[in-house]
Amino acid sequence: MAAFSPLRARRYHRFVGTNSTAAPLGDALSAREATRVVLTSQGLHGARLSGGAHGLVHHLRGVQIDTISVLARSHELVAYARLGAIPRARIERAYWGPTSATFEYWSHAACVLPLELWPAFGAARRARASRGFRWHQLVDHQRSCAGVVARLRDEGPLTSRELGGAKKGGQWWDWSEVKIAAEWLLDLGTVVCRERRGFERVYDLAERAIPPSLLSRELDDEACTHELVESAGRALGVATCADIAAYHGLRTNDVRAMITTTSLRPVRVEGWRDVAYLALDAEDGLRPGQRSRTTLLSPFDSLLWDRARLERLFGFAYRLEAYVPAPKRVTGYFAMPVLAKEHVVGLVDPKRVGTTLLARHVVVHDVRALTQIAVALQEAASWVGCDQVIVDRVTPHEASSELHAALSS
Repeated sequence: MAAFSPLRARRYHRFVGTNSTAAPLGDALSAREATRVVLTSQGLHGARLSGGAHGLVHHLRGVQIDTISVLARSHELVAYARLGAIPRARIERAYWGPTSATFEYWSHAACVLPLELWPAFGAARRARASRGFRWHQLVDHQRSCAGVVARLRDEGPLTSRELGGAKKGGQWWDWSEVKIAAEWLLDLGTVVCRERRGFERVYDLAERAIPPSLLSRELDDEACTHELVESAGRALGVATCADIAAYHGLRTNDVRAMITTTSLRPVRVEGWRDVAYLALDAEDGLRPGQRSRTTLLSPFDSLLWDRARLERLFGFAYRLEAYVPAPKRVTGYFAMPVLAKEHVVGLVDPKRVGTTLLARHVVVHDVRALTQIAVALQEAASWVGCDQVIVDRVTPHEASSELHAALSS
C-alpha cells in the first residue's frame, strides 16, 4: 500500500483553507492522483482485470443494462473498454448463464449485479413492497402474481413472452398483465433474473435460483446500507458521500451516517469541495509504470454514471442526447467519450453501416490527442467486424484533416 506523507497533507491544507466541510488534517490526493485511483478501481488503468469477463461484474459491483445498441449493447461496451476485443459471446456468458454469478436488480439503474450482493438489496426490496407498484397497476393483483409464480414453479424459468406476452400491443411501457406481475415479483425478490435469451429477461423463482446461503441471509436496513456503501466505495476508489450514494441508489444522508463504520478512510482531494473517502488498497493505482487505456466508453459506463463527478474528475460536462429530439442534438445520438490514458479527449457518435464504422460526429477536446481518437475508432471498428472507418463531421472543423490523416496512417 502506498504511503501518504505529512508533507503532502500540509501542502494540501494550504489550498483547502478553512472550508467548513474540510476533514481533519490527514491524507491528501492531488487531482491527478484521484483520477488515477478512480480509473484503476474502475478497471481502466493498470493490469487487466483478473478473471476476465467473469470477474468484471464482481469488480465493478454492477454493470448497467440498456436496450440501446449502436456499436454493441452497453454491457458489452463496458467489458470491451476494460478487457479489449474479447468475443461478444464470451461477455454474454459471463453476465448470464450457468457459469455466471450474477443477478439483475435496480441499483444505479437496471444493473447486472454480483450474486453476493443479493442480501444487501433486501432493504430495497422491502422499500419497494411498502411503496406498492412503481407506475403500473394490475387488474387482478393476487390472481396475476399467483399465476406467474405457479407457471414458474411448474414449468421452470420463463420469459415474459413464454408467460403470455410482454405487451398489450402498444408502445414502450404498454406492458401486459403478466409482464407487470413478473416485474413486480422481481421488485419484491420473489422472482429473479439470472439469465437472458435474445436479450429478454428470463424469470425464475428466487427460492430456486439464489443459493440457499444467500437466500437465507437476511440483513436489516442498516446492515444493507453498510454493505452497499462498502461495495460502492470499493468500485469508485475515492469518492464523496454523494458519489457513493449514487452508485447503488442510496440516500446521501444514510451514507454519511454509515461512513465512519466502514473500511473507507477520509482523504482530501485537490479541487473537491467535500471530504472524500478512500477504499482499502486503492492507492495501488498510484504505482508508477502502470498500463493506461485508450478506448471508447459507453454513455452508460459506470465511470460516467454521476455527471457531476465526471466533470469533477475530467473537467468534462457530458450529456447523453439519445432522448433529445434530433434537431436539438449537439454532439449526436450516442456520443461516446474517448478515454486516452487519464483524460477524456473527445466524443464520437458512431453508427455501423454494413462493415463500415461511420463516425457521424467527432468532437475533439484536445487536438494533441487526434492519434489516440483514431486508434480508439480503429480498434472499436475491428472488434465489431467493421473493416473501415469513415468520419462524417469533426468539431472543430480545423482538426478534420489531421484526424483523417491519423486514420489513414
